[in-house]
Amino acid sequence: MKRKILYLINPISGTQRKHGIAKLATELTDRNKYDVEIINTEYAGHATLLAQEAVKRGIDIVVAVGGDGTVNEVGRALVHTPTALAIIPCGSGNGLARHLHIPLSPHKAIDIINHGIVHSLDYGTINDRPFFCTCGVGFDAFISEKFATAGKRGPLTYIENTLKSGLKYKPQTYTLENENGTESCQAFLIACANASQYGNDAFIAPGASMKDGLLDVVVMKPFNTIEAPQVALQLFTRKLAGSNHVHTYKAQKLIIRRESEGVAHYDGDPFWTGKTIEVSIQHQSFNVVVNPFQDEDTLPPTSNLLQLIPEFFKEWKAMPEDLINRTGEDLRRLNRNLIEKIKRNK
Repeated sequence: MKRKILYLINPISGTQRKHGIAKLATELTDRNKYDVEIINTEYAGHATLLAQEAVKRGIDIVVAVGGDGTVNEVGRALVHTPTALAIIPCGSGNGLARHLHIPLSPHKAIDIINHGIVHSLDYGTINDRPFFCTCGVGFDAFISEKFATAGKRGPLTYIENTLKSGLKYKPQTYTLENENGTESCQAFLIACANASQYGNDAFIAPGASMKDGLLDVVVMKPFNTIEAPQVALQLFTRKLAGSNHVHTYKAQKLIIRRESEGVAHYDGDPFWTGKTIEVSIQHQSFNVVVNPFQDEDTLPPTSNLLQLIPEFFKEWKAMPEDLINRTGEDLRRLNRNLIEKIKRNK
């Protein structure tokens, strides 16, 4: 008996053009296995409504065609249901797709869908909002808010916002409570990871698994300007857990208390929340079409984009700290140089 598959295409999300994906889905989806339906979303939140309706109609697989926001919209409607999520990644970060080794090529992603291998995976909630990769407070939430209002998307925007804002961000004091006890600490950021990365191969929790029923909690302690390049390189080379500025542990549930309300994020989407934040894991509670040819713990290749970053940070690290603190002109110069190199290598 054929399975029913619904492609939900967000025509305005992410950075990749999607006008040809409906045609590819029609032509390349295995019609011996699937009855195919294709719908374009029309507004924010529409993908969630359409996916909820798909569950009621007995659709077997809903394909999110778009960026991380589209994946989250579709995924939240499918948790605790028999309907599986599949992904054709078209975003700027593609965090869940990269963790699961879903190809960024639409042709190859449809080939994975045609194999139809479904696994039951974990997802997380932050103040009852579902997330599939990461959530958190601190600097990553701060950057998510900057990124959301930047007016353009993609790695260049992410890097520009990070470099311009990083030296101005002030760490905060938090109280963390989990099943093993309570601690208070000052932190640059606190990330709760279900998957290994934010997206763009930025690995905040290299050892995270979506099958172990646990959050990987990452507490990044404050560091000075000169130490920033080393921390950044560890983030992009899967070595952050070895940093003396990072404390990591696993937990089923985490309660974060901070001094004032503020921004948090789930899968890169910022939202305003109160002083108390509750994060928990939902074990094996949503179904996902996975890549049958690659294990989730296999190391993916580093992108050409990230190979440019060490050169930037090497030059930055050579600058005297008092000079960096006194003027931003040198940092802006290095930023311009990095952006130009990235553009030439795209």
